[in-house]
Amino acid sequence: MKIATQNQAFFPANILEKFRYIKAMGFDGYEIDGKLLVENLSEVKAAIAETGLPVTTACGGYDGWIGDFIEERRLKGLHQIEGILEALAAVGGKGIIVPAAWGMFTFRLPPMTSPRSLEGDRQAVSASLRYLDDVAARTGTTVFLEPLNRYQDHMINTLADARRYIEENDLKHVQIIGDFYHMNIEEDSLTGALHDNRDLLGHVHIADNHRYQPGSGTLDFAALFNQLRQDCYQGYVVYECRVRADNPAQAYQDSLNFLREC
Repeated sequence: MKIATQNQAFFPANILEKFRYIKAMGFDGYEIDGKLLVENLSEVKAAIAETGLPVTTACGGYDGWIGDFIEERRLKGLHQIEGILEALAAVGGKGIIVPAAWGMFTFRLPPMTSPRSLEGDRQAVSASLRYLDDVAARTGTTVFLEPLNRYQDHMINTLADARRYIEENDLKHVQIIGDFYHMNIEEDSLTGALHDNRDLLGHVHIADNHRYQPGSGTLDFAALFNQLRQDCYQGYVVYECRVRADNPAQAYQDSLNFLREC
């Protein structure tokens, strides 16, 4: 299994040192913040060239959601995502992770009444995805549509929700990202959802059931990884988690060692 990581607070701040550190830990790639990539493209290229550690994907680094309630902010986000995809193409990255929104609204907390209809949600997200599908086609990249749990977003919560957008809009350069933490809240069966959407699953985020490092909670990573292998999954699995430990660097290393045995 190809395992990559997002940034952690204990990683070096310097870009080259960060790449060296991640590679020395034994990771196969780095999922970079989109803004960091765009603003430091030359340094990132140099770090890749020296270490051989690839930038797999980008996550974050833009200011407007693809399903934003505020149209000006949605359009600004699309423009920023376009720039990130162009930068990813320049470094050989696969694509960018995009949820419909994060923390904008949930039916599970007050006021529990959305300022926009569900049909309005679908129109906004679909328009954004069609635009980004064209950008991804031009740049040779992929948009990875991420379902989030019901407490963080109200629009796309399951892999099936993401699939519906892709199929209904006939998107050719948009795939699904499965996040084990969100899936643990929303899916009836994690392995079942992975298997049912294996043809569109292009990327995976990993954390344990409580959002901390894999191996510190209750998720059955051996079963999940076995499902991915049985379905011939070829993408990366990427750490997106907090770390709970007195020595976070050692705990992170121990977690990676644990996954290598799964």
